[in-house]
This record gives sequence, C-alpha cells and structure tokens, in this order.
Amino acid sequence: MSIQTTCSFCATGCNLEFEVENNNILSCKPVITHPVNKGLACIKGRNIAYQNSMEHRINSPLLRDEEGKMNPISWEKAYEIIAEKFIDINNKYGRGSLAFLSTGQIPLEEMAILGYIGRFGLGMEGDGNTRLCMATAAVSYNQSFGFDAPSYSWNDLMTTELAIFIGANPAISHPVPWWRLRKENKEAEIIVIDPRKTETAKMANMWIPVKLKGDLCLLYTLANYLIEKNYIDIEFVRNKIENFDEFKKFVSEYTLDKLEDSCGIKDNVLIELAEKIHNKKKVSFWWTMGVNQSYEATRTAEAIINICFLIKAIGKEGCGPNSLTGQCNAMGSRLYSAETCLFAGRKFNSENDRKIIRDILEIQDEIIPTRATLAFNEIIEKVETKDIKGLWIIATNPMVSYPHNTLMENFNSKIDFLVVQDIYYDTETAKEADLFLPTATSLEKEGTFINTERRLGAVQKVVEPPEGIKSDYEIILEIGKALGLNDKLKLDKWKTPKDAFNLMKAISEGMPCDITGVEYDNLKNSNGVQWPLRYKENLENDYRILFEDYNFYTENKKGKFIFETPQEYPELPNEQYPFYLITGRGGVGLWHTLTRTRNMPIVQHTYPKEDYLLISQQDADNLKVKDEDLVLVSSKNGNCNIKVKVSDEVVAGQVFISMHYNVANRLTDSLYDPYSKEPSYKYATVSIKKT
Repeated sequence: MSIQTTCSFCATGCNLEFEVENNNILSCKPVITHPVNKGLACIKGRNIAYQNSMEHRINSPLLRDEEGKMNPISWEKAYEIIAEKFIDINNKYGRGSLAFLSTGQIPLEEMAILGYIGRFGLGMEGDGNTRLCMATAAVSYNQSFGFDAPSYSWNDLMTTELAIFIGANPAISHPVPWWRLRKENKEAEIIVIDPRKTETAKMANMWIPVKLKGDLCLLYTLANYLIEKNYIDIEFVRNKIENFDEFKKFVSEYTLDKLEDSCGIKDNVLIELAEKIHNKKKVSFWWTMGVNQSYEATRTAEAIINICFLIKAIGKEGCGPNSLTGQCNAMGSRLYSAETCLFAGRKFNSENDRKIIRDILEIQDEIIPTRATLAFNEIIEKVETKDIKGLWIIATNPMVSYPHNTLMENFNSKIDFLVVQDIYYDTETAKEADLFLPTATSLEKEGTFINTERRLGAVQKVVEPPEGIKSDYEIILEIGKALGLNDKLKLDKWKTPKDAFNLMKAISEGMPCDITGVEYDNLKNSNGVQWPLRYKENLENDYRILFEDYNFYTENKKGKFIFETPQEYPELPNEQYPFYLITGRGGVGLWHTLTRTRNMPIVQHTYPKEDYLLISQQDADNLKVKDEDLVLVSSKNGNCNIKVKVSDEVVAGQVFISMHYNVANRLTDSLYDPYSKEPSYKYATVSIKKT
C-alpha cells in the first residue's frame, strides 16, 4: 500500500511516498509530481521513518516519585493527575499561573485544540518556539501589509532573475528549493548578504560580507541610492504605499560616504548591487534566521519590504520580500494556535471577530482571551519569579534551544508541576519533567501542515503508533475532558482532527487566509493548496501570488513604508569579550536539537558528534591555536569547552558555533527584538582561551 504525506522536518513542504505492508514501512521516496519538491528530498526526509524506531521511546506515561525516579503509569492516571494539578494551581494562584510552550512541529489541528483548551479553557499563557524563529516575519508582514501574508511561492524562486539572500543559507536550511533553483533556474543571478561566508555564499555570484549589525544601515543606504538614481516605480509608491515622502527624507541621511563605517563594505559594492537590481525585471529578496533572530529584526525585515515596494517587486512572478520559514508548520502556528491572534488571524479586541468565534464554537464570550499571550521569554521570566507555577511543554526542547539556556538549569525546582509531551522521553527537557507523555511521530498521526509558501498539505497516518503511544491531538483532547471542560468548550465538536480543521475553516471565512474552499479529505494524495482558497473558488494552478491587484490587507488597501533609526547593539566587543559569536545551522543533516535525527544512522554520518568553533586563520594565529585544539569560550552568560576548526567562513574578530548542540545557547544573550520579542540568537560577545 502506498501512502503520501508531508515531511515534518522543515517548512519546505516536501511530499513523500511510503510503501507500507503489515504496518511496516518498506520504503520512502519523494513524490515526483509534487510542485514543491518534484522528486527531490534531503537526507533527513529520505530517512524520516527512522524517527519511528523505539530507541529513545516508551509506551506509557512516566511519573516522577518522591525519590526522583520516573515510573510508568496508565494514561487514565496521567490525565487524572494533570487535571488535579492544573485545577489546584488555578484555584490557588489564579488564571495566568499556568502556561504552555508549544512548537511549529505539530499539525495545525493539534495547535488549534491546544490553544483552545489551554487559553480558552484554563486561561493559560501559551507561546510556541515559532516565536523563536518566525515572529519577526509575522510582525513585519502585519505592519507592512496589514496581515501575516508571505506573498510568494516556491515558483518565484524558480523564475526570478535576481535572488538576493540576506541572512539566509538555503543550501543548508532549505536544500530542496536550493537544488531546484540551481537546476531549474541556472540563469538566475544569486547574491548573498551575510557576515559569514556560508555554504550559499560560496556558490553565489556575489557575496557581500556586511559587518555584523550593519544590514539595516545597508538597506537604508540602498533605498536612498535607488531613490536618488530614480531606479524606483514612483507611480506605484505614490499611489499604493503610504509614507513615501517621510521614508525618502529619512533614508536621505544614509549616504555612500557613511557606508563603510556603518556596514563594513565599500560604496562600489552597494552601487554594483543597486545596478543589478535596476537591470533585472524579476528581483526577489529571501531572508530567514539571520534577519529574524536579530536585535532589530522587525525593522530589518521591513527594510527589505521597503526595497520591494520601491521597485514594485511584489505581486508578480519571480519577485517579492520573502521570509523563509524554519519549522514544518510554523505558518500554521502563526495563524491557528490562539497565541498571537484568535484563530485565522482574527483579533482579540474585535467585537465582530469575537462574535464569529462565539457563534462557530458555540461558547460564551467571557472565556475568549482578551489579549495576545505573553511571549516565550516572558513566560520563562515568570517561571523564574515563581509567578507561573505549572508548565506544559509540547514537542520542543527549550533546555537546549532557549537563548542563555543556563537560566533553565534546575528548571523543575522552580515550578510546582512540569508536564512534557514529546516523542522521546530522554530529551534534555523531558528529563526535567514531573510527568512525561509519549506521543506519536508525524508518520503516526493525521492533520495538516502549512508550509512557508502558505501551502496546506496533508499529514497522513503512514503506520499505526506502537501500542500505548497516542497522538498529541488525542492527548490534548482527553486532558480537556479530564479537566471538566467538555460542556464549557463544547468538545464534542472537536472529536477528530478533521473536526478541528473544519472549525478553523469556518472561522477563516472572509479573512486573508480564507480556506473555506479547501476540503480536508481532498488534501490527501494531492499537490496541496495555497491559501487563500475561498468557497466555490476554482483552483487554476499549483502556485498562487498574493497582491496581484496591489490591494493590501489594510483599511485603505495600501502598503506602508516602516522605518526607524538603528539602535546601537547592547553587547559590543570589549576588552573582556573581544570576539563576536555568530550562531546558525551546521549542516544539512542537523535539525533542531538533534533529538529527531539521532535515530537516523545515515544522517548521523553527515555531522560530527561534538560541536566545533569556526575561527579565522588570523585569530587562530594570534591565540596560538590550531585545528582540534580545545578552547574555553566564555560570555557574560556562561562558558563551554569546544574544539577549534580554522575556517575561511569567518573573518577576523568573528567566530561561529552551530546552534544544534547544547553549546551555543549557553553563551547567547537574553536580548529580544522589541516588536516581535524574537531572541537575538545570532550575536553575542565572547572571549576565547586555549585550555
């Protein structure tokens, strides 16, 4: 039997076909006809079935006893304990004393029911690790367009004439579309703007080694130059975009003579970049974590959008300000988790939106949240201050992935009750749990993912989970019932993932992300559907472009130039910590905190067992270190011992550590973009000493 499903590793949205017999997976291959991957799959996707191995998995919940030992218990007992503990904490300390931390790695339907039971039912604060990677994109699109609406399709990468990657390394982070670009669009010119000579930069036509924290000034200078040279679509910006005169005046201060000091590049480099932009009809910008995970991330993303407004690189094929999402369903998390918006982008303070929610879900207004959740970092801070007493963590590993993660040491002792719900029982976070709940993999459940280009894809159950292991949807629903929320939340309307999808579908009507024309069952074994697809609307092709009519999702239908004077980064190199630390992906085979790739023997061979420090030859000579030497790397937040690797990827004064091991985030700062609250993972100041 053949079963098609959407890969759960990244937001590319590749579709895979499995041959299954007697509940055993015989083979896995990429779907040749799917418009996303067209017969391609990375090494992680091809080996995804290894996730289902019982290594690191168990068949029953585990409860910590008074001696600290974890003992198996029944599911019924687990639900009973959770209900008792959560109700007791709410009664003692009030609403807001409970919180959940979720992920972009579970289906839309599981996110929806978690937000519903957690925020609507218990008054929980609740955020996801989507905040840690994609909040910037969501906020920037909302502020510039009026809605969190990535306007592009993968097809735009295959048809563009000039692809400008800023803070993005798709050769590693999104290998399948990168391979497609190199194969299908060989004439495209590729420019990389990045302080590190990444794998993508090494293959680009032009690498612009912008100084750390210099990207915002570079973009403002570029905008000024384009305006001065009249390389812009003045009719478009006058008629369709707000604030042009104010923006023009603002960027006039960013002149070529200041460029080298602020950005570390010479004026001829920017001139060459501007001329390339001017001479191409199809120009696209692509960014990811190098922008999103920075101190002024939102304004940097909006500076990219501003450039696209100026040259009218939006609303047409091969163009756009395009933020590449990291996790498989981060787009679903942004819209359907009830964290930063009510479902489908509806607003907490809109009476009309609240009425629609009330009517469709058949609930009382007083249980609908009145505001967005506290951000991820704010939840952690409230754990530190003992204001949050109970925490429910689903499918993520913040003990490793959270910045300045030394704050999370002895995390269990800071709260009254910690529940961790995950595939593997021995992640760094799961080891801290009072109660652990074993969950199904993406190949053992059903639902939908929304990929980075807004495409809904089916998650089909390839095999049944091992006896005793349940899907996140089933667990969350049963917890809701155990809490006595069945009548209050009308949980009979949420019996299955399909039920949840149809509720979200109804709520989406009339919104920019309207999916009333999508049938849950029709997504199976299909090419997927990019939103919006409204009721009775015909789907004419596999790729859909937003803003073709240049009407945006604001009240006046206009986009908006948004800009702000760059701020000095709080942590600059000094005598004590003279080096800049850069963090990022370490290789195609690496994923998140390694927990999902460690069951894949072939994948393991693609990355080292230990992390490493990339350092320039000049700095290595000054420190008298060489390859494989052990050094102590210290920041004001923590320290680690790590081996050295001399590399031309970094320039003098910069070092690099990959993010996947429990190393980099011992050093990173607790600094956040002021608008998105996304952490500034990419930069910290450190010292290095040979041990």
